[in-house]
Amino acid sequence: MHTASTPRESPLFSVILQGRRPRPGAITVGLIGRGIAASLSPLMHEREGERLGLDYHYHLIDFDLLGLEDAALPAILAEARALGFSGLNVTYPFKQAMLPLLDDLAPDAAAIGAVNTVVMGNRTIGHNTDCWGFGESFRQGLRGAPLHQVLQLGSGGAGAAVAWALLQAGAVGLAIYDTDPARAHALAARLRDRLGADAEAVNDVAAAAAKADGIVNTTPVGMTKMPGLPLAANLIAARHWVADVVYFPLETELVALSRAKGCRVLPGGGMAVYQAVRAFELFAGIKPEAEAMAATFSAAVAADR
Repeated sequence: MHTASTPRESPLFSVILQGRRPRPGAITVGLIGRGIAASLSPLMHEREGERLGLDYHYHLIDFDLLGLEDAALPAILAEARALGFSGLNVTYPFKQAMLPLLDDLAPDAAAIGAVNTVVMGNRTIGHNTDCWGFGESFRQGLRGAPLHQVLQLGSGGAGAAVAWALLQAGAVGLAIYDTDPARAHALAARLRDRLGADAEAVNDVAAAAAKADGIVNTTPVGMTKMPGLPLAANLIAARHWVADVVYFPLETELVALSRAKGCRVLPGGGMAVYQAVRAFELFAGIKPEAEAMAATFSAAVAADR
């Protein structure tokens, strides 16, 4: 692994804060991704920082709004580090692209093969709070759901974390479908090698859905900028439980359809809250109150309806 080049070597310097500098002593963090304007992470983090009496600032670094190519990721990471950011959250499509740019990986990120939280200091350390975030959301929102066979849609950065969490929650068999079969096969092989899991990549999503107790969407399909369903509607039956990691909108087409069919559903809001709880602690070194961050999230969602 290696550290990205310094901002002085990059014409992108001052992109993040448009030439401004964080206040000395402030905790300055951000989120890197595409199509993240609706993210509630800034609100959750800043409200909790305020509640704890911290000078805490959270910035969105949206590659779409900034007109940046994916290749700008190393320079943006370097700029954030030079500006004194305490850390960064990472979302679609950079959770795996971030891996080789860091100095080190925490055990969770190294095992999962994806990063959604980077802690900065003398070294850049990648973590994965998505796994714990989804697991905690699942434990609370789908308690007692059968886990003999689960169909997971998607095998990218979020998919790797969710697969790990599902297996830790007790999933016996995990079928992974992706429009990129090679990526699904790679994740399944990783899970078998690391955990001895009964995980397989599948090409026939209809057959896998017919065998599954539950279906989890870890693709970006359903996001405001990518509306639609990640699988055919007729493959979802009332006996399924259905979970989504997308949370803007909170009621995705998948969640709405599944709820209408009588399925137990788990929207993406829980994962969004709990991954943020763990990330806040990594950034600030202070344990936040999960209930307070969840209340901030729920109030913001309610106000947006």
